[in-house]
Amino acid sequence: MTRGLLTLALGLGFAPAATAGPKNVLLLIADDLGMEVGCYGDAVAKTPHIDRLATTGTRFTHGFASVSSCSPSRATLLTGMPTHMCGQYGLAHAEHNAASFRKVKGLPALLATAGYRSGVIAKLHVQPKEVYPFDEEIAANGRNVVLVADKAKTFIAGCKDQPFFLLVGFIDPHRAGAKGFGNEAKYPPGTPAVQFDPKAVAVPYHLPDTPEVRAELADYYQSVTRLDHGVGLVLQAVEDAGKLDDTLVVFLSDNGMPFPGAKTTLYDAGVHLPLVIRKPGQKGGLTSAAMVSWTDITPTILDWAGVKIPTNLPGRSLLPILEQEKPAGWDVVYGSHQYHEATMYYPIRMTRTRQYKYLLNLAHQLEFPHAADIWGSDSWQGILKRGDKMMGQRSVASYLNRPREELYDLSKDPNELKNLALDPEYATVLADLRKQCRDWQEKTNDPWIIKYQHE
Repeated sequence: MTRGLLTLALGLGFAPAATAGPKNVLLLIADDLGMEVGCYGDAVAKTPHIDRLATTGTRFTHGFASVSSCSPSRATLLTGMPTHMCGQYGLAHAEHNAASFRKVKGLPALLATAGYRSGVIAKLHVQPKEVYPFDEEIAANGRNVVLVADKAKTFIAGCKDQPFFLLVGFIDPHRAGAKGFGNEAKYPPGTPAVQFDPKAVAVPYHLPDTPEVRAELADYYQSVTRLDHGVGLVLQAVEDAGKLDDTLVVFLSDNGMPFPGAKTTLYDAGVHLPLVIRKPGQKGGLTSAAMVSWTDITPTILDWAGVKIPTNLPGRSLLPILEQEKPAGWDVVYGSHQYHEATMYYPIRMTRTRQYKYLLNLAHQLEFPHAADIWGSDSWQGILKRGDKMMGQRSVASYLNRPREELYDLSKDPNELKNLALDPEYATVLADLRKQCRDWQEKTNDPWIIKYQHE
């Protein structure tokens, strides 16, 4: 890990004041990482570099993606808009080929007005170019974290005294197709190939405790370890360039773990994710309980860069609350899903408060679809072949066939298993959250309001 970060981790508890240099931005995006991180309480995960980063900045305990799908989530991160607002409804590749609206301006375009040089290494996964005009799109195998760090070093050196915005799109811990997590590949020298005992992993509530699930979880944790090493190497590159104390560092994931019940859903397993932000000069080792959305990331970066935040963005800058454990007015987030792959149409809207989760399944008559990698996984195929009735603590039937509305009291039911939408005792809560959701749809110009009126 970096010398500066290591020193902080040993107990100073604060970062050195920012220098007068350019105000750079480093955005580190994990691919399909849930809350399986040491500093978030996972006893199995080996993530010393992410954990150490948290000791130098702020760890958010209630960070939420507004959608649990790769391209749509990355578009919300880079535009500050939910997916129905920016137009990146689904994946931006192959036959899916979804794209953001050309009228939208992403972070590279917005930051260019302040003289920023922008670069992305490895995975970007959004389009078109005119919305996301990175100055450099640097190809790299996102699992080869040594190469990724070398590319970062070269990009930073090329910026000289020009402020930079660098997005590092790791591939870990995304599945390598339906089978495995890329751990069978040769590891670059110095990259730890830490293996995990399938018998020792904890099985999440949304998965059955079977040998194939445990084997895939062990493989997943190994991929998480490689991601963590990459985070450390990239931070080291920034430190070696003398830029760490001029750089806002943001670490997060695009969506939850690539297993049934998590990725592509708006249940917490799909959208409640790690978020660590380190601002030069801030007090370190802080924890914030503010409920924040990935639509807040663009306003945060623009605020740091001194760029005016567009008035149509629904999010807010997180910089003013980085050193506040329980800031007032940060108690609700929203979600919007259209589809993952082109064949997976299943629009959902979400309102999530501290106590309740409301889901509006706009095409509830359809069976809930699976991403190709999850469908082909040993975990899901095992469920199908055995004809399992239960998928962990949730029934397979209720997972595949959902009502129009779902309501969960998270204080009593954190795993979102008992739908209270038809419970008369919760009628007032349901009406309030339904209205909040509708108001948010109207504020964000949701096209689905026109087609789907409340039944």
